[in-house]
Amino acid sequence: MRAWSSPGTTALPGGVRGPAVRIFDSSSESLLDVTPLDGPARMYVCGITPYDATHMGHAATYVAFDLLNRAWRSAGHDVHYVQNVTDVDDPLLERANANGEDWVGLAERETELFRTDMQALRVLPPDAYVGAVEAIPLVLDMVQQLQAAGATYDVDGDLYFSVTHDPAFGEVSRWSREQMLRVFADRGGDPERPGKKDPLDCLLWQAERPGEPAWDSPLGRGRPGWHIECSAIARDNLGATIDVQGGGSDLVFPHHEMSASEAQVADPDQRFARAYVHAGMVGLDGEKMSKSKGNLVLVSTLRESGLDPMVIRLVLLGHHYRSDWQWEESDVSAAGARLDKWRSAVAKPAGAPTEHLVTDVLTALATDLDAPFALRLIDHWANTTDFGDASEPGAGDVVRALVEAALGVRL
Repeated sequence: MRAWSSPGTTALPGGVRGPAVRIFDSSSESLLDVTPLDGPARMYVCGITPYDATHMGHAATYVAFDLLNRAWRSAGHDVHYVQNVTDVDDPLLERANANGEDWVGLAERETELFRTDMQALRVLPPDAYVGAVEAIPLVLDMVQQLQAAGATYDVDGDLYFSVTHDPAFGEVSRWSREQMLRVFADRGGDPERPGKKDPLDCLLWQAERPGEPAWDSPLGRGRPGWHIECSAIARDNLGATIDVQGGGSDLVFPHHEMSASEAQVADPDQRFARAYVHAGMVGLDGEKMSKSKGNLVLVSTLRESGLDPMVIRLVLLGHHYRSDWQWEESDVSAAGARLDKWRSAVAKPAGAPTEHLVTDVLTALATDLDAPFALRLIDHWANTTDFGDASEPGAGDVVRALVEAALGVRL
């Protein structure tokens, strides 16, 4: 599957490099240095299930990991970034049936809309953009590894993963069993299914159901479970251990917990990810923004209204990536004013000094992606320039390059 076109990367001014990147790991609840141990930085971010358009919750997540991608690059590292598309799953099939349309056509249309939204927001594309359907051979290979490890069992033709085969199960979320059971059913699990050895065991391969897509396999005709999809794609493209597993905070459990356990049973001497990084939830009118509730602010709708995508990106950057926040129209107005001020300041032939600004912005972003502080630093430079400080000729060019390279905002 193809990703979107790259906006291109801009070199940092003066050949400067950013500091080592430290980011909050949900598993250890601490800041970790995620400097790659060897080779490129390896990041896997869970992608969309394409049954509806990109909303602000999606955009906030992918802009957050775009900041991490850029911070690594600023520190001088190559980055190998992989993202999936869950282009066959229950929510997609249910929406297609409700709309009376072909599920493949629905998935292709919404995936293309997602591509155009990400390109407009200047999100660097993944090196590998992999759909669940095209990953079925990878899933089957991994399931067979889990079978060989004795970590699977059959329930009426469906194949399940036994979570107790991973001694580290629970270390990603640090949740109690009671917490897990409270949300498992609402997040794609089936804790009440008769025949399961443990209510928390998860589906690896679902046998063919009437009227649903299925593929021939050594496991029988069927389709992959959700969690194994990401495990298989990540391991095939990035190896047994990656630097960062990323996604929204609603994926901590069960998705990231299950994906990690499956990978660790397949490769028992390897921890799946060095760090588990999660973006906060975006809400509207006091509730989490979600497709199921329909309380959405869509990137495409804002773009169609004529709103500059850089305003949307600045709204997102104005909130720390780990925070939960509510979408407000006042944020749009403030981001628009900020963008105008920055563009006015960088257009001047000379401006306020930039030496410390460059270092401070890169340090803010390398310290748990503190974009709000980085924005305030640029605000201060723009205000000082507007007040008449023209002591550095060409300062605007330096700031323009810095903002584009580190924050992804085109001035």
